[in-house]
Amino acid sequence: MPEGDTVWRVAGQLREALVGEPLTVCDIRVPRFATVDLTPGPVDEVVSRGKHLLIRVGEQSVHTHLKMEGDWHVYPVGARWRRPAWQARILLGTAKRVAVGFQLGIVEVLPRGDEDLVVGHLGPDLLGPDWDPAVAASNLAADPARPVGLAMLDQRVLAGIGNEYRSELCFLRGLRPERPVGTVADLAGLVDLAHRTMVANRSRVARTTTGDRRPGRRSWVYGRTGKPCLRCGTLVRGGVLGEDASSERHIYFCPRCQS
Repeated sequence: MPEGDTVWRVAGQLREALVGEPLTVCDIRVPRFATVDLTPGPVDEVVSRGKHLLIRVGEQSVHTHLKMEGDWHVYPVGARWRRPAWQARILLGTAKRVAVGFQLGIVEVLPRGDEDLVVGHLGPDLLGPDWDPAVAASNLAADPARPVGLAMLDQRVLAGIGNEYRSELCFLRGLRPERPVGTVADLAGLVDLAHRTMVANRSRVARTTTGDRRPGRRSWVYGRTGKPCLRCGTLVRGGVLGEDASSERHIYFCPRCQS
């Protein structure tokens, strides 16, 4: 799934393309919402909430989530799409541009007043106006026996962290992902690092947690199983971690730098 900074950038692209312009196209290719017509709009706001997107049009809100395969593209009207048309699940267009949501995991339209039904469960958003580090740290501490790597991915705890940030933040704090939360001495420091790292990357297409933007050196451990740790040279290890089989995700760690 995408990280919160990716969704934040997508929201900015959609905001630039759609906000304030009359809608000339509304084509929702999801049976339940196929008859919804949001033209002529206009789009009032586009906001990200963790990994969720909300496109507000009048009293309605289009709620989408990229999940694993999804993406939003913005094209000039008449331009050729970079993905096949059969993958398009929603089109919102103006006289100049069209925003196309491809293979989105969630597409739904709901009254704007009901947004809390789909995003109200989320913890503080690392890139949102509701960011509250004290609440995020308290949420992390709520289950001391839970592995820190699982708690960090729980969007109810804090919203926006995905597998890449989880792996990199655990490395930077010297923590094995499976280590119990209750044994982590400085949860506030972990939360602060998560916020600073995501803010630093939110405007970058090529994310880096090492400070090095060269290919192959942007991440400390993520996706580097069997390769030397960029800090100590020990081979990075991989594995899986989850509450159950359906929630298992790959983990990456340096057995020397993390404990």
